[in-house]
Amino acid sequence: QVQLVESGGGLVHPGASLRLSCAASGRTFSGNAMGWFRQAPGKEREFVAGISGAGVRRYYVDSVEGRFTIARDNAKNTVYLEMNSLKLEDTGVYYCAAAEGRFDYRDDMSPTYWGQGTQVTVSS
Repeated sequence: QVQLVESGGGLVHPGASLRLSCAASGRTFSGNAMGWFRQAPGKEREFVAGISGAGVRRYYVDSVEGRFTIARDNAKNTVYLEMNSLKLEDTGVYYCAAAEGRFDYRDDMSPTYWGQGTQVTVSS
């Protein structure tokens, strides 16, 4: 059974940092693009960041460019999202996702697999 399990969410103040992790099991995703999405209260889920299968190419939504970094460790079957300079509007449930294609890492990504989500709350 394929599973994506996120961790690392929490409650932080504006300007703080968090690092999310997504551990995959049930199959290897080293050849698959992976990404992070988020859903704020009352809003639709949106793409945040994506990374190609080899980890060379990355893509970010404009609102997080320069503050968030997506990375992956294929040996550990894990993808990360380093979030710095967090803002109130970054609050939401963050979901890890995996696509079938190696280069399906941009904002039109069509994931096949989803994690259960981890809550990130930025509050003063």
